[in-house]
Amino acid sequence: MRTEAQAAGLLLARGADRVEHPGGTLYAHLQRVRATLGRWGARPELRLAGLCHAFYGTDGFATALGDPGRRGDLIEVIGPEAERLVYLYAACDRSRSYPRLTSPDGPFIDRFTGTAHRLRPADRRDFAELTVANELDVLAASPALRAAHGQALAALFTTWRPLLSPSAARAAADLHR
Repeated sequence: MRTEAQAAGLLLARGADRVEHPGGTLYAHLQRVRATLGRWGARPELRLAGLCHAFYGTDGFATALGDPGRRGDLIEVIGPEAERLVYLYAACDRSRSYPRLTSPDGPFIDRFTGTAHRLRPADRRDFAELTVANELDVLAASPALRAAHGQALAALFTTWRPLLSPSAARAAADLHR
């Protein structure tokens, strides 16, 4: 069984505790996202993905701790399912994928390869859950980012409600307050 401690060790070895991020360091942010997913009842693979979600960088955070061309390095530590979710999160071209995430035929654009593909319903749900956990943490850590992006994210997350767990949906709804 893969452990969060092994994943944390890899993140620290790659310098996540030395990368600045809203709310402190990238490592602190990753731990908070993992904890949020845990409070929401996420299964272990999604919690591990939450802990490592920025390993390859993201469309909104360019700093990468690992190379998406060497996915086996992360698979070895967190397993294939959790790593697949990390890659999915990192690869998302947000501007082209977010608007149609709830649509079964909506394209998911991989920003690394430029290819479009369809996500399975379970992957859409996991992606949405992880995204909400991530963005809520960033917005809580940065009043400036909340002021700049909070309303747009609240509107987006409202459209994603069918994909979210009840806990994530309640947390996302709090952005309207």
